[in-house]
Amino acid sequence: MTDISQEQRMILSTVRKIAREVIKPRAAEIDESQEFPWDIVKVFTENGILTPLLPEKYGGIGASYLLFSKIIEEISKVCASSALILIAQADGMLPILYGESEALKEKYLPGLTKGKLAAFAATEPGAGSDILSMRTRTGQKDVYVINGQKCFITNGSVADVISLYAYTDPDKGAKGISAFVVEKGSTGLKYGRDENKMGMRGSINSELFFEDLTVPAENRIGEEGEGIGNLMATLNTSRLFAAAQAVGLAQGAINEAVEYAKKRVQFGQPISKIQAIQFMMADMVASMESARLLTYQAARYIDEKKYSLIPKFCAMAKFTASDLAMKVTTDAVQVMGGYGYMKDYPVERMMRDAKLIQIYTGTNQIMRLVTAREIFKE
Repeated sequence: MTDISQEQRMILSTVRKIAREVIKPRAAEIDESQEFPWDIVKVFTENGILTPLLPEKYGGIGASYLLFSKIIEEISKVCASSALILIAQADGMLPILYGESEALKEKYLPGLTKGKLAAFAATEPGAGSDILSMRTRTGQKDVYVINGQKCFITNGSVADVISLYAYTDPDKGAKGISAFVVEKGSTGLKYGRDENKMGMRGSINSELFFEDLTVPAENRIGEEGEGIGNLMATLNTSRLFAAAQAVGLAQGAINEAVEYAKKRVQFGQPISKIQAIQFMMADMVASMESARLLTYQAARYIDEKKYSLIPKFCAMAKFTASDLAMKVTTDAVQVMGGYGYMKDYPVERMMRDAKLIQIYTGTNQIMRLVTAREIFKE
């Protein structure tokens, strides 16, 4: 079910090497300094993996969603913040790729493989899970004038290209939302604060303000009112990416806990010989492998364009994997005891990082609601 080609294995081998030799030694510093790791962006760009989902005609490698999930997983094993760079890049790019405008694709997508960054701007202070409560509005039709704000936008203040959602006709509800491409430096685009976060501290989450932001009509993605479909398609894939990130994070914590348990001696033997620890590790690995298989299945459904199955499986993968990552990273801290709680070891960082995955791109409570609706719709 999870077989990949020899070429894809070579790509993953390169990603593992980058993760091990370049990203892992930087992970603690990235977290501690809370500075955006431009050096990691450069490494991703130089190795052709900053925007791997893009077709070759736009400068990408035409990666499958399964391969991209595995890339995210490998990087998340050592640094979830660095993996989130790739996720945010995909989230900001996909609305353009999913749109029908070839002009927009040719104008913006090639630059995203060369180091330009993208962002996905939908969340607002009063519109998180309830996205239809967004208050960002547009005015004129030849040149759109947008007013409102967004919050918690990943890559917000560093993005060169922003996929922005706003109401063009609030009276139509969901069918009144449209999508736009906004460039950095656009008149009326203002930046608020970058958030001080509990985890994934190397990833930037920003406030964005729109004060008579002018956007040309040709920068609208699709027709007016088609934004909600574009938004939901992007969110489904983003939930897959979050699941892959959670699986990688869980695997990374397991790796650390296993190595520690083999070396830590108590009562005259390594704690890996103690049945209580063995049972904990068995549960951690079994649950992680289950989440991994569900995540890969969701990725394959996207690759196979099985649209009726994508919302349910991406939602299930997201809440299953992120709940699992939260438990596994917490248990890894427990296995390592007092040392696990200290910043000298990475598992406390992994535990903080895992919490965000239960929240972003749709809380796990909403993911269960999405899943249930799909079940009963069947």
